[in-house]
Amino acid sequence: MINVIIDEFTPCLKNSKTGELVRTEVIRIRRKSFLRKYNKNNGWYVNWASLLDDNEIYALVIEGSVDIQGLVAVTPDYGKQALYIAWMCASPDNNKMITDETRYTGVGGHLFAIAARKSVDYGFDGYMYGFASSRKLLNHYIEKLSGEAICVLHPYHFAIDEANAKEIMEVYDCEWTDEEV
Repeated sequence: MINVIIDEFTPCLKNSKTGELVRTEVIRIRRKSFLRKYNKNNGWYVNWASLLDDNEIYALVIEGSVDIQGLVAVTPDYGKQALYIAWMCASPDNNKMITDETRYTGVGGHLFAIAARKSVDYGFDGYMYGFASSRKLLNHYIEKLSGEAICVLHPYHFAIDEANAKEIMEVYDCEWTDEEV
């Protein structure tokens, strides 16, 4: 389920209070023990440790830290020649659906850029799909990311094609590290 807001198109995260741009990195998370603290009881919508069996999980962090600003769980779908986004959400303090005053803006777009990059890595040229958590978010992704409503497997099923994925990757600048947790 995809549950992020595309609030601002900015190459780095932007501190909501100061306007300062903050550099980011992407790290892969492989340990369930680490993910157990990211769960539905504390605003992360799902128990992220349970997603690790069937997905790769990537975290958007502040550069040089493990200060997680958002998580995305993806898996390649070779049958559809696309990357499936199983889950995506911003941290509770960056989630506009939970708080009025977020810590950073730009998290949602960065998470889509991470998914687009993984799609390219798998040879799908950026093509990706998933399920928005609501009709409102589906329409939001269509408007902000030029997504396309498919609504075949789920009422809020959508896809982002290769050209639009490349545009997303051009906007957002994340350093990919070899670091894993």
